[in-house]
Amino acid sequence: MPKPKSFTSWLKTHTDQRNAIGDLARDVAADPNWPSRKGRQGQLAYLEEEYGAIPAAVEALDRAWDQYEAYRATPSDA
Repeated sequence: MPKPKSFTSWLKTHTDQRNAIGDLARDVAADPNWPSRKGRQGQLAYLEEEYGAIPAAVEALDRAWDQYEAYRATPSDA
């Protein structure tokens, strides 16, 4: 069974979406300092501390993580 993508790799596959998660994905793809290995809390802190993220950006990150966790929970042969 192949290993699931990391959150950041998974998120970058959503850059074509025209919604808040797509906006976040494009921002992450363009940010060389995005803390890929810091996990949900580290990424949330990065958005809030480095960018003073608006509530909608925080909500987009939370929704993206929820979708990512659902992706990880889905068997790869499903």
